[in-house]
Amino acid sequence: MTRVRKGELVLRYVLLLAVLALTVGPFLWQLSTSLKGPTEDIYSSPPSFLPRHPTLHNYERVADTIPVWDYAFNSLKVATANVVTNCVGSALAGYALARLRYRGRRAATLAFVLAMLVPVEGIIIAQFTTMRELGLNNTLIGVVLPGCIGAMNVLLMRNAFLNLPYEIEEAAYVDGANVWQRFLRIALPSVKGTVAVVAIFAFMGAWDDFLWPLIVLSDPSKFTLTIGLNYLHGTFAGDERLVAAGTVIAVAPLIALFAGLQRYFFRGVGEGAVKG
Repeated sequence: MTRVRKGELVLRYVLLLAVLALTVGPFLWQLSTSLKGPTEDIYSSPPSFLPRHPTLHNYERVADTIPVWDYAFNSLKVATANVVTNCVGSALAGYALARLRYRGRRAATLAFVLAMLVPVEGIIIAQFTTMRELGLNNTLIGVVLPGCIGAMNVLLMRNAFLNLPYEIEEAAYVDGANVWQRFLRIALPSVKGTVAVVAIFAFMGAWDDFLWPLIVLSDPSKFTLTIGLNYLHGTFAGDERLVAAGTVIAVAPLIALFAGLQRYFFRGVGEGAVKG
């Protein structure tokens, strides 16, 4: 193994700390702000990172101001449905693109690649019109349907299945296993890491989505968390403590999800890497 000189090692750690400060720093600052009481000055110079008297009163005020838990439950329903549809649909489509032989397979793969190049803003009017014609406006199903299967997730699953040795499935075929048996018992258990990656991406995309739910939903009782928290900015624009508490409430489920699936996530990145 090549030994790294001390200067290069120090430079690497400095760069890593800089990236850590840029990525994690804003969240830690929001967490600190959400724990500060009304008597603490959050605009002091130099700024005080640690609250002198930590309190959870700001989180109680968020729940008293808006039905934050109802909004969170709506977001959870949308995100869960998005995870299930993406994992099931992407696995089926990816397996068909990677392992089955049929006319037009390359064209189908190219269609998924081209779908990734189309910006969401370019098709959002067509999506809204489609939901209106189907009678799904102002419903959580209308929020879920456009993102129920993502093109990137399909390609991730396809590349993961392509990395599996053909000999394993050929042996199962000789033993009499049909396509569904080979898919469920051999291929799918071998790419659990990529399925976890798809689940994380699907959950994050649905949980953080703001534009599409804002367009398709009009009943406040059906608002998702990202839309509901916007009321805090409008009503309490001067109280950054309340806004910070709402932000932490919105981010906490994502941290918990990634913490639970991180070992599958890093393994799945390798399984679903782009294959040349």
